[in-house]
Amino acid sequence: MKSLSMYINGAFDTGFTGEYTDVLNPATEEAIAKEPLGTADDVNRAVEAAYTAQPAWERLPAVERGAYLHKIADGIRARADELTDTIVAEGGKTRDLARIEVMFTADYLDYQAEWARRYEGEILQSDRPRENIFLFKRPLGVIVGILPWNFPFFLIARKMGPALVTGNTIVIKPSSFTPINCQIFSEIVDSVGLPAGVFNVVNGGNETGSHLAGHPKVAMVSLTGSVRAGQEVMATAAPNITKVSLELGGKAPAIVLKDADLDLAVKSILASRVGNTGQICNCAERVYVHSSIKDTFTAKMMDAMKAVRYGNPSEAGEGELDMGPLINEQAAQTVEAKVARAIEQGATLLMGGKRAEGKGYFFEPTVLVDVNNSMDIMKNETFGPVLPIATFETLDEVIALANDCDYGLTSSVYTNNLNEAFYVTRRLQFGETYINRENFEAMQGFHAGWKKSGIGGADGKHGLEEYLQTQMVYLETNI
Repeated sequence: MKSLSMYINGAFDTGFTGEYTDVLNPATEEAIAKEPLGTADDVNRAVEAAYTAQPAWERLPAVERGAYLHKIADGIRARADELTDTIVAEGGKTRDLARIEVMFTADYLDYQAEWARRYEGEILQSDRPRENIFLFKRPLGVIVGILPWNFPFFLIARKMGPALVTGNTIVIKPSSFTPINCQIFSEIVDSVGLPAGVFNVVNGGNETGSHLAGHPKVAMVSLTGSVRAGQEVMATAAPNITKVSLELGGKAPAIVLKDADLDLAVKSILASRVGNTGQICNCAERVYVHSSIKDTFTAKMMDAMKAVRYGNPSEAGEGELDMGPLINEQAAQTVEAKVARAIEQGATLLMGGKRAEGKGYFFEPTVLVDVNNSMDIMKNETFGPVLPIATFETLDEVIALANDCDYGLTSSVYTNNLNEAFYVTRRLQFGETYINRENFEAMQGFHAGWKKSGIGGADGKHGLEEYLQTQMVYLETNI
């Protein structure tokens, strides 16, 4: 069984003598690697390395910084099969989704590298006759990226790409459930000759994350995780007034209007619900269907959910499975308890609702009806292959139901009426709305949640600017 190594200041920490924790395959419950549990000293070493390397890294022309990202993208493509196998084994993803994550990550780094020649400052008009006013965009300094387990490989690039191209350095903390892919990413980084200290990895759990978030030399903490994790990071970063960028939970509503293409709606919502076994914060967690089409929609959705194929993705080829297991034992217990609570509160279970027999953290595709917004299943994130279906009568009613939530990440609307689509969209309190398609964002967009779904955002021009700060320069001449 492989023992992983932290990557600090351009070298793998192969002499680590501290504690390790097992990394399990969620489909088999077998240990497949050992992860080091970084200490406060390891955090200090990594942050100091990043802090020391940052000034020289910033002085490199942005296009040279971007060239390293292109090299890393090429390295990812060269090891795509190995990375796909790794993400399948440690995260329980289907082979199709794991491959998409690997290749999308490489493309994302290429995309971020192209910003090297594109991000800009400004020259402003002065009120004084001999003065010039310049607005410069400068890097923040040392960035900390704290990663989740559901898209562990892509999230390295989502945080590291814009950070590095704009002149920051970074320390990454992968999830302890899925750290093996990050080891391979570090090997690729090492192989392209990235200057020491620019990219660092410290492994560990919540304590390691807390040490990173509270370090006085860290300029920004970018976290993707739960609301509770976001609250803890904010509290830990507060004494140093450290900037935070948070992508937290979601409870995405899918609204199906009476004129919707039901086959399209079912296909899209199904993909959104069972993709990564429902463990995606973007994806539809609750469905509101116009009462006039409820029976037809539910029958079609039941047929689609019954056809979902699940099993050990390591034993299946591409295209053979629709979903794998949940990430761990706690996740399986939590999802089962949430379904039981829904039934206790009055929901009707049409299918599924329990764990599959045998080894692994598998959960049956589940459909609930007779639900309403007073139930926990419609308010709190489920993060599993569970689909609650409610009904509505009017547009204003469904808008109110959709907005009746602490979260505000994504939403979706299915209709052939453009006027009604925009009537609903303009009133939804969510950072993203998808019309007649599955919930999956574009790298050139801006992925940002409202309310308790987060602060700041990622991707595109606006995501890049999260990693920049403004410096104003006033130059007065004597001629």
